[in-house]
Amino acid sequence: MLLPTALALASLVACKSASSSPAGGVSPQQLADAVHAVLESDRAVYTREVVNRLQNELGVIKASEHWKEDKALPLPAQMFRMGADLTAQKEAGVHYALLSQWPISRQNLPRTDVEKGGLAFVVENPTQNYYGSERLGDTNYFTAVYPDKAIAPACVQCHNQHASSPRHDFALGDVMGGVVIRLAQ
Repeated sequence: MLLPTALALASLVACKSASSSPAGGVSPQQLADAVHAVLESDRAVYTREVVNRLQNELGVIKASEHWKEDKALPLPAQMFRMGADLTAQKEAGVHYALLSQWPISRQNLPRTDVEKGGLAFVVENPTQNYYGSERLGDTNYFTAVYPDKAIAPACVQCHNQHASSPRHDFALGDVMGGVVIRLAQ
């Protein structure tokens, strides 16, 4: 698991100086795809092998959005956000988020045109990714949006039963939102 992460982050240096792939280098799209592969794999393992197994299959411990107070597991989306926040503190030029057109928490709504367009695209095209460029503040970004699908019963149950969820009809395999990855250029 560490090798793909190390390779992806090492490749960032090759990407930051050019918006397209330098001779023998890695393009921003290739780097975003590699970062996404690591994030998606880690999240899938946590969702399936920790939350779904311990909560739904074995009934040992529950996952809760109030995980500290409840002495429970963080929800997969919370775990993802914690990693994104920690990564942002490192100022490595990589930012990522889990956003949705139907978020339980309004902080996960899309804000930029690329986020909105990307989420709409992946919902309509669940086997494809969306790539774009945007300028935020003084920085240009290569931005990628990947479909985020309900991969375990825990995903569907949480969103369909949550009082703050604007949508209650998700099924396994549905696109619930998107993973947005931004690379500073």
